[in-house]
Amino acid sequence: MNTLFLLLSVQAVMGAFDNLWHHELQARLPQRPSARRELALHAIREAVYGVIFIGLAWWHWHGGFAVLLAGLLAVEVAVTLADFLEEDRSRQLPPFERVLHTLLTISYGAFLTLFAPVLWSWAHEPTRLLAASHGAWAPLLTLYGVGVLAWSLRNALALRRLVRLPVLAAARPVPMRRQAAILVTGATGFVGQALVAELCREGHRVVALSRDLRQARRQFGAGVWVVDDLDAIPPETRIDAIVNLAGARVLGMPWTAARRRVLLNSRVGVAQQLLGLMRRLEQRPRVLISASAVGFYGAVNDGSPCTEASPPKAGEFQSDLCVAVEHEARRAEALGVRVVRLRLGVVLGRDGGAYPPQALAARLGLGARLGTGQQPAPWLHCDDAVGLICFALRHSEMAGAVNAVAPDMPSQSEFTQALAAAQGRRAWLNVPAWPLRLLAGEMSTLLLDGQNALPSAAIAAGYRFRHPTLPSALVDLAGRESDQHRLASP
Repeated sequence: MNTLFLLLSVQAVMGAFDNLWHHELQARLPQRPSARRELALHAIREAVYGVIFIGLAWWHWHGGFAVLLAGLLAVEVAVTLADFLEEDRSRQLPPFERVLHTLLTISYGAFLTLFAPVLWSWAHEPTRLLAASHGAWAPLLTLYGVGVLAWSLRNALALRRLVRLPVLAAARPVPMRRQAAILVTGATGFVGQALVAELCREGHRVVALSRDLRQARRQFGAGVWVVDDLDAIPPETRIDAIVNLAGARVLGMPWTAARRRVLLNSRVGVAQQLLGLMRRLEQRPRVLISASAVGFYGAVNDGSPCTEASPPKAGEFQSDLCVAVEHEARRAEALGVRVVRLRLGVVLGRDGGAYPPQALAARLGLGARLGTGQQPAPWLHCDDAVGLICFALRHSEMAGAVNAVAPDMPSQSEFTQALAAAQGRRAWLNVPAWPLRLLAGEMSTLLLDGQNALPSAAIAAGYRFRHPTLPSALVDLAGRESDQHRLASP
């Protein structure tokens, strides 16, 4: 049985990585209503694996129980095949995820091949569950089983919440004469999804640029025109405004030379393509809203305020990245396009971004002060991120750099304490700076350094924040979480 248990261990480790990296962090399946069927299949498969892991750890399945176990193994095969079809229909898998799925299939096939003779012999015994002794394998397999069952429950609860969510008002069209045509890049991202939903509610016609046509079309429905290449937009198309939210996630993998190229190309490349589109359109857009970040100002921990007039910090990657993005955006001004450079803080929302993992850590009592905890923590509620974009679309006097942050600027320690309090917990952990700097290198500046950014331009233009203070924003987010739990209750 050692070889069988080794194969099951390989299956457990690869499956856990696939769930965490691809399903959770990359595709964000639990936050996507379009992933309901895939989540359901995953929940079933993980429940089957949980029974198999724990069942084989402690018992031999004889007679009718062997037939039952064979049925569970067959269910796993059927669910996996259905999952392959659903993935091909609903989203475009990255190459590494396809490779990992192939390895998982090979590993499971090898397990079935070796386990079939054992199962056949068990089937000819009298029906009973016979206690087995497998030494250290038993607790290890039990650990796998408990973990995969917990993940199955987690996916089931996420599925239930998504199924019970109310239908967005975006499905209700309004007369064409009231509509403006708005191109949104990064539309399937966290802020992009919320923005597209709001624009549709307001009656605008939305064109969404996405690398994954299948996922985006299923996510937005027939009311949004989805393209995977800007060349697919004919020159005679009327585009009144462009909102550029494209860009790979900055906080994640260490900033190696290769990673920096990905971060730069995912932003500057799209900006250059947008310039090409604007040049060939017969009627150019009125406005370009381009997402940047308060990282434009670099690491500023002395408490000095950063207004839109504050300079960047040459030589710091986060600053250089924002400068490059804004430089490309400003080139549209030569075409007569009004350009708004939106310098976003950390956007907080229930459906993605930094808030869900931070709130989970706070609920588990794992909220922590990072380094000194005195670094500024610029933030913005997702409602205000969308609100500021819509405000900039409507108000022609808004142009240039705009700090998209809330007026309330806490320190990182104060932010963590407020987040923990909103979850009914206390934050008592302290993570020193040196291990973060050692492990993450320059990327650790996103956690250990900050910018005391002031929303001067937004306030001067007359924008009124829906959530100006951190406590009110966190109460709103915690309240929405409770509402979602109530929606998921029978």
